[in-house]
Amino acid sequence: MNILLIGAGGVGIGLAASVASQGANVSIYARGQTAKAIKEKGIERTGLFEHYKIKDIPVYENYEDIPEDTFDYIFIASKTTANDDIAKNLANHKNIFKDNTKIIIFQNGFGNDEPYLRYFTEKQVYCARVITGFTRPERHISEVTVYTEPILLGSLQNESPDCLSKITELITSSGIKCEITYELDKYLWAKMLYNCTLNALGAILDVTYGELTENEYTLEIMNSIIDEIFEVIKASNYETLWSSADEYRDIFYSKLVPDTYNHYSSTHQDIQKKIKTEIDSLNGKVIQLGEINKVNVSTNKLIYNLIKAIETTF
Repeated sequence: MNILLIGAGGVGIGLAASVASQGANVSIYARGQTAKAIKEKGIERTGLFEHYKIKDIPVYENYEDIPEDTFDYIFIASKTTANDDIAKNLANHKNIFKDNTKIIIFQNGFGNDEPYLRYFTEKQVYCARVITGFTRPERHISEVTVYTEPILLGSLQNESPDCLSKITELITSSGIKCEITYELDKYLWAKMLYNCTLNALGAILDVTYGELTENEYTLEIMNSIIDEIFEVIKASNYETLWSSADEYRDIFYSKLVPDTYNHYSSTHQDIQKKIKTEIDSLNGKVIQLGEINKVNVSTNKLIYNLIKAIETTF
């Protein structure tokens, strides 16, 4: 099995090391210092579960150099801000695909398959729900820091995900449980509820997730974000794992936030590094669906605008 990884961050290297450790032939598209480090040192997965070190990983810095008619799967683990560019480049280099190549998108947010569906069919593009925590202490190393639930693979286009069963077997065999789901939208909206409520707000105020729950003003903001998202889910004919905003709030404040009390969000990290955030795939997606379905999403819009205003200072 031949797999091409695009997006050699913590998640990408962790996934690449996982499947390579179980016999898959993994190649990586990377550039600059990351490409140099992987060429020299290979890739490693450390932290929770078994540790793996894989040498001699092919690295490509230009799409033109990627071999033709080679890959069974293409993993996309980049930031969502790169999706338009990656989708266009893959469309311009379809010769690297086999007849049945599948694209699997391992990213935050909702609707990340849309840029790829401009060029590829619904039977070619799949998504994943990843809530396993990966960090990248060095450019070629992924550290598994948190595990709560399995990685889930599925389709947002009502296609059968059974064609991904070999990938779930490889990742699971590496020590990180991975499963197929026919209800991916429910799980992605569960992650959206959590991320959209905490991610940007924590970044704006420079506080941890737990600290957000200790202030009456941020509590009001978070509750409004949750209410708006539930209205958007209902109006868009999607589903999630809870029947109401109140039901979700019960577990959000009693379990989800306390488990990540000291966590700073990925948006916070991006702002500290002065790089573009993934806000368009998070609260931005809520706003897009809200406007389509005439749902009031004013709190999400305010949070979105504040992050965009911060980005203009970079």
